[in-house]
Amino acid sequence: MIKSSATPHPEYRVLDLLTAPVWVVVGRGNDVVFANKAAERLSAASDLHELRHGSHSAHAEEQLAAYLPALRAREPIIEIWTLHRNGAAVPLSCQLSLLDQNPQNERILVEGILASLPSAPVSQLDGLAEHGLYDQLFHSNGAPMLLIDPAADGLIVDANLAACRFYGYTREGFCRKHTWEINTLGRQVLPIMSEVAKLPGGHRPLNFVHRLADGSLRDVQTYASPLEMDGKRLMLCVVHDVTEQKRLKNELEYAASRDPLTGLWNRRHFLDLLDKARQQKRRNDVDYSLLILDADLFKNINDQFGHDKGDEVLVLLARTLENRVRETDSVCRWGGEEFIILLSQTDIANAAHLAECLRVSVTEMQTSALPRITVSIGVAQHQHEETTESLLKRADAALYQAKASGRNRVVVC
Repeated sequence: MIKSSATPHPEYRVLDLLTAPVWVVVGRGNDVVFANKAAERLSAASDLHELRHGSHSAHAEEQLAAYLPALRAREPIIEIWTLHRNGAAVPLSCQLSLLDQNPQNERILVEGILASLPSAPVSQLDGLAEHGLYDQLFHSNGAPMLLIDPAADGLIVDANLAACRFYGYTREGFCRKHTWEINTLGRQVLPIMSEVAKLPGGHRPLNFVHRLADGSLRDVQTYASPLEMDGKRLMLCVVHDVTEQKRLKNELEYAASRDPLTGLWNRRHFLDLLDKARQQKRRNDVDYSLLILDADLFKNINDQFGHDKGDEVLVLLARTLENRVRETDSVCRWGGEEFIILLSQTDIANAAHLAECLRVSVTEMQTSALPRITVSIGVAQHQHEETTESLLKRADAALYQAKASGRNRVVVC
């Protein structure tokens, strides 16, 4: 069950009177500071990431913080979250709004839109096809557009020329397909579609991955709006290919979070990882530990062999550390010749054992073209309610003691 990570404001308690689920989330983080009783019942054993990235989830932005400019402008933001009812995953439409516009403490209010709420009005397009307006609006549009019947298992009842070109199907072939055949979610997209069909429109596009006729995959944003045509409640879906934009965004985010020399996580990203580890421990009481290590007498290597050789030693050290830890652990170049490792689900005894193994591995690390090195390592386990700053200081103090005691050793704090 989602638990608040901080004492909620007393005024939030009035939200417990609502039958609809409500969450309050820190704007620039993934920390739920309040969930009302209805939300707790529906989100048992789920954290915010699971709610937003579950099997029935859909959203326009990967991080909630990306919505903040739009929320400040009071733009409508809708996401589909995955909850669990009677042991089964179900979708829930959620309306996002800004609860507190204090730039230092922005909080997002997430309100679940229950299926029992009245259906939103839909556009009426009866008879427009007979007057040619339908062709003008639909088939001549340069963006891929699909007309979908949610009540017919997501059948695609029409596709414009742009959609046929993008997906690689003829119009006749397209109109024999269902949306779940082009969406990588498969039939799991149907509950999401059913939920979107209840919305009035005006929300941001949602992100999916679609499969083209040749089997290739494309990242797309789809904007779906309900409409009524010839007596049927249909969905008009406009598709935008964002594959290249997403690739460039991922490359920029990767570069922004990595150390350019070693390719390890950089300090800024590692601090985010530490914050997430602290939140995880607060929710699930999961131990984690830190190792801070420093290459001994590294200045001598730069002075004797040059900075290029020194950089090669650092890269070799980085690869050695990466190869000796688990995939669930995180290695960061903290600065200069100093590295730091986050060990998830690891107590102090196991952290100390790994630190000793790493120390030995580095002493055995050799190549004919590079000088040999040793490392000193400080070890600390996060303590109950300890701040990240305190944990880092304790690990750093242990490292300092290891170096002061003769280097090439492990000290546990």
